[in-house]
Amino acid sequence: MSPSDPTALHHLFQQHNSWLNHWLRTRLGNSSDAADLAQDTFVRVLAARNVEAIREPRTYLSAIARALMIDRFRRNAVEQAYLDALALRPEAVDISPETRLSIIETLTAIDAMLDDLGPRTREIFLGVQLEGLSYVAAAERFEVSVTTVKKHMVRAITQCLLLAQG
Repeated sequence: MSPSDPTALHHLFQQHNSWLNHWLRTRLGNSSDAADLAQDTFVRVLAARNVEAIREPRTYLSAIARALMIDRFRRNAVEQAYLDALALRPEAVDISPETRLSIIETLTAIDAMLDDLGPRTREIFLGVQLEGLSYVAAAERFEVSVTTVKKHMVRAITQCLLLAQG
């Protein structure tokens, strides 16, 4: 059975779409967003695996939907932070919708990359990059050696380069 078997997917959809929409609607408070995420969930199922191999469909569907919700919340938070920062600028900034989408997608990718770094590496990286701490000052603040700061910075910069390439 192929991952894209329309009969198995149709059966899964028929049996669980209504439940999934309700599950999402109670968490999102919005039937339109719930329908969008339910559709995205089934698209992920279609692309990811053999539908007939799913043993616990509701558990599987809710796990995918939960991850999609988290992605959506994270993206919305990044977008709102960007809009808030833009609103603080004294001059009017007029950008195209394409540029705005590109900026938000880039910020979302950076946010995900920072989240993947781990707390200590992220703190050191942000301290050095955003606050302008020297490696010595970062070592003092985070109570680690300068060598440890350098290792964390290498890890973080490597992740940045991978993000830029990918």
